[in-house]
Order: sequence, then structure tokens, then C-alpha cells
Amino acid sequence: MTATDTTINTTDTTAAARRPGRAVSAKRVRATAVAAAIAANSVLYVGARALGTDFKLTDPGMTEAHQLILPEIVVFTALFALLGWGSLAVLERVTRHARVAWTMLACAVLMLSFVPIGIEQATPATKAMLSVIHIAVAVALVPMLRTPARPRD
Repeated sequence: MTATDTTINTTDTTAAARRPGRAVSAKRVRATAVAAAIAANSVLYVGARALGTDFKLTDPGMTEAHQLILPEIVVFTALFALLGWGSLAVLERVTRHARVAWTMLACAVLMLSFVPIGIEQATPATKAMLSVIHIAVAVALVPMLRTPARPRD
């Protein structure tokens, strides 16, 4: 084995050793983004309730209102944040343009999430706070794209 061979092996080993650390770091950043979305929406909900927002929704054609409660906000935020993370992971496996595709998908989902807010019968304060809550999820999740799952070679 020559000195050049040793250098190549050392470089290859060093590059391979760095990959798992970056993948763990990306997972940590993405998990933090999910937790941040949940925490932000919880704080927004609790603050809005303290200021008098009722979070009562009535479906068109229905007479009985549904009161949104904090556990519902947490579960729906977690569900959609994890779906966002999962869809990003799938896109990273199937395309080289995962960031662009995921950003477009996230923007489309955000825009579509306003449709039920517009359809539901609720006070203006409730509709405004639900809109802010939806935007908070996007604000917390979209920056997770900055940490790639795989290092660039």
C-alpha cells in the first residue's frame, strides 16, 4: 500500500464517518421544527383564548357549534407537521429537487388550509387566529429545508 492509497482510504473513511452525524443533525433540526410548530400553536391558542377568542366553529347547514380545544390544536398541528416531514423525506428519496418540490407542496397545502376557515361560520377573531395558527405551522416547518438530509458530494 502506498502513501497515496492510505490518503485515499483515510479520506473515504472520514467522509463516511461524517455522513451519519449530518443525518442525525438533520433529523434533530426537523424534529425541532415539528416541536416548534406545536409549541407556537399552543401558545397562540392559549393567548387568543385568554384574550377572548372563542374558537367556536359551525359547519354550514349545522346549528350546533364545535368548540376547538387545545388538545385538538396540538394533535392537528403534530399530524400535519409530521406529514410534512414525511413528504419531504419521500421526496428526498425520489428526486434531486426535493426542496423545491416540497416548498411548492407546502405552499399549496397552506393555501388550501384557508378554505375550511372561509367556509366555517365563526367570529372574525376565531377566523383570524386560525389563519395565524396555519401560518405559524408553515413558518416553523419551511425553514427545516435548510438542513439537507444527505450531505452534498
